[in-house]
Amino acid sequence: MKALLRIASGAALFGASHAAALAAPDDLVTWSVGAEYSSGDYGAPQKTEIFYVPFAVKYETGRWAYKVTVPYVEITGPGNVIGAGGDRIVVPGVNQPRRTASGLGDIVGAAFYNALDDRSAPVGLDIGAKVKLGTANSDKGLGTGENDFAVQADLFKAIGKFTPFGTIGYRWYGDPPGVDFRNVPYASLGGAYRLSQERTVGAVYDYRGSVFAGGPVVSELTAYVSQRLSKEVKLQLYALAGFSDASPDYALGLNLAYSY
Repeated sequence: MKALLRIASGAALFGASHAAALAAPDDLVTWSVGAEYSSGDYGAPQKTEIFYVPFAVKYETGRWAYKVTVPYVEITGPGNVIGAGGDRIVVPGVNQPRRTASGLGDIVGAAFYNALDDRSAPVGLDIGAKVKLGTANSDKGLGTGENDFAVQADLFKAIGKFTPFGTIGYRWYGDPPGVDFRNVPYASLGGAYRLSQERTVGAVYDYRGSVFAGGPVVSELTAYVSQRLSKEVKLQLYALAGFSDASPDYALGLNLAYSY
């Protein structure tokens, strides 16, 4: 079975995930489902509540890892928040009547290559790209209706039971009619500590530049615990605290994964 470290931030489990796949000859398939509830005012008088349920499949072979995420999204709020998780966009100045919308979210695909193995190099390095397809209903505010593209590098180094990790990336946004989103950098920094063969705890801070000139940046901290229930099954629980008007006040979530 492929040796594997997956450290997922609460920002969308996939959109802000940090991967450190160790090359091995065996292929690995992982099916997962998550659930996240978040709440925040995002700079508006009324709060926005988001329920986010991502279904994902990941395939790893050699140094390559591929992943597709298909989410269900439900948003209740005044309309200033578009999308969910790592694809969430906050539109300044919007204060409409509170409404609830639900449906298919934006499908996200990714491919990553393990360029450096931290067992034989000073630091591990994964490089890759992500594509967000505009499959969510833009009229309901579940997405922008446009495709986005990002490139990303993940750095990591196992030091005994502790693994520090970080991410740097850049995202190009598709512009809906009459809207000009800024393309922005994003980054994260965190660490994971292995309490036992079955349990790992960690924390990660996520940052993303503002997609509007003068708008808020994404700034949030996630703490998590990952528990292996069996050789094939792993459960992750997490809590998120936001520090800006582009982040929720808080979020709670879980992810259940089955690998074979």
